[in-house]
Amino acid sequence: MATKRIRSKIRCATGNGAVASHSLQLSAGFFAGVLCVDVNRGGQANHRQEKRMKIGIIGAGQIGGTLTRRFTQLGHEVFVANSRGPASLAALAKETGAKAVTAAEAARAGEVVVVTIPEAKIPNLPKDLFQGAPPEVVVVDTGNYYPRERDGRIQEIEDGTTESRWVERQLGRPVIKAFNNIYAKHLLERGRPAGTPGRIALPVAGDDARAKQVVLRLIDELGFDGVDAGALDESWRQQPGTPVYTHDFDAAGVQRGLREAKKERTPQWRASQESPGSFAKPA
Repeated sequence: MATKRIRSKIRCATGNGAVASHSLQLSAGFFAGVLCVDVNRGGQANHRQEKRMKIGIIGAGQIGGTLTRRFTQLGHEVFVANSRGPASLAALAKETGAKAVTAAEAARAGEVVVVTIPEAKIPNLPKDLFQGAPPEVVVVDTGNYYPRERDGRIQEIEDGTTESRWVERQLGRPVIKAFNNIYAKHLLERGRPAGTPGRIALPVAGDDARAKQVVLRLIDELGFDGVDAGALDESWRQQPGTPVYTHDFDAAGVQRGLREAKKERTPQWRASQESPGSFAKPA
């Protein structure tokens, strides 16, 4: 499902006090007035919002660490957690200005909470993880199921449940699937201003239209086009093994890849009797 795009000219104060006009391409429904964009020396988009968001990130691996760095660069207040405790995140906190917290604190601190841990570890999270968190908190699942490399067999997924629907059931909160199909290095380095030809696009799937819009706006801030990929049960279209997985397509390419995706898992993405192995030696 393609997101309708609109263009808007806005005037933004640049870092040296000058005023520049930029053409923004935003998903329909965005409020363009809150967002200003300029370009830093590395060619990436610098976004400044009138309102900072509080963002919790559970998991500080490749994607979690990258999002911590990028969201803090954008001026958001980030609370980051991992399984080893806040002390293990001292270096990342010092580097980024994020606050190292427990998983429970990260889940309850933000307007957006990103869960970015290995699929097999999801059931190990506290059952009351989101107790006390407002119902409008947007929960983002970035995960992928790697049965042969890391996760072993998760029978519900093997039987056809989409990965993020399974995650949603474990967490007990609705989730939005995003950031699962891009390499962390590309997420860190390849953001570009809106309207740039060939700007990388990322699919976003979920059942809550408001929550999707929040995630689509964050994706735009990070320097990527967001593509509405439909409901959560359609998120198989962006899972490993599909055309959009790890391919840096623009919006048109992502839309085409979503249409061309096949739901059946190939043997490469199904568990074997020996699973799991490792990324170096899948089982």
